[in-house]
Amino acid sequence: MQVLTVLDSTRSVCSTRSRTQNPEVPRIKTISLLYLSLTACSVHATHVENRPATPVIETRDVERFYGVYDAADGHPTSEALQQDYLDPGSDGLHVLARLRRVNGESIASAIAKRPQIYTNARACVKVLPAVRDRLADAMRDLGQRYPEARFPPITIAIGRGKPVGVGGRETGVQIGLEALCATDWVDPDVEDRFVRVIVHEYVHVQQAVAFSEGEHPTVLGASLEEGAAEFVTKLITGAAAYAYMPALVKGHEVEIESAFAADLDKSDLSDWLYNSTPERPADLGYWVGYRIVKTYYRNASDKNQALRDIFGMTDPKAFLKASGWRPGIEPP
Repeated sequence: MQVLTVLDSTRSVCSTRSRTQNPEVPRIKTISLLYLSLTACSVHATHVENRPATPVIETRDVERFYGVYDAADGHPTSEALQQDYLDPGSDGLHVLARLRRVNGESIASAIAKRPQIYTNARACVKVLPAVRDRLADAMRDLGQRYPEARFPPITIAIGRGKPVGVGGRETGVQIGLEALCATDWVDPDVEDRFVRVIVHEYVHVQQAVAFSEGEHPTVLGASLEEGAAEFVTKLITGAAAYAYMPALVKGHEVEIESAFAADLDKSDLSDWLYNSTPERPADLGYWVGYRIVKTYYRNASDKNQALRDIFGMTDPKAFLKASGWRPGIEPP
């Protein structure tokens, strides 16, 4: 998850993650007022003993941050942020800090440069209970469709204005509240945005390979990685995370997909992925990847096996060939 003012300059909303870094992280203890727990999903009995049957959403870090923030009238020092917010934080916050250079100094600098995103983020706190309920439904659906699903914890915390999301197969999903709250151009409905971006990241947790993080990622591989997350997000929530995409591509579908077909072996991803800005949404590789995955799924007679194939994909070229996709094709 994956060039805007609230993200790392080479990543866009739903791809700022490090699924190749998988240190073992203990299950998060959740005891605060803002603790949110998701309903258990239906899973095969053979998997219950090996992993949690349901994720939890941890939000106590948000409460602690605003305690420090308010005590300093919106101008906390780097020392206070480190000692009173980060150091006593949840395991998920510590993962976010380690993977994305979040520390007291970086947060204080971000507050000084973009104070409004920390003020505005309070409005997003209000939607978290509704987000929890909808995520419970989505995770239940995922577990029913894909009994092998992994359900590591989800941590919603405050960072340095970026990234929006980080996901790992063992470390779970970490969401930067202030960063995701600021990306209203992705989807103006804040509740929908939170639900679908988190689900998108959770899909990445299920995938066998992070093509975008290989030594020489290709346009095809990275686009299928992101497109699969978009497809499954739509499958279980009713819409993809990138709500602006249909209007952006309307009337240009064949042109876009023909250009993609010419570039799919390229290792320079900049024309297709991680190139959105608030002023110019892009990331068209997400959309083409979604269309390829959708075609594969629609052509499959066994939908459950198709979903396993999508999550287990390791050979982008073979998947593309098996999908039956070609530029301009409408999935059946």
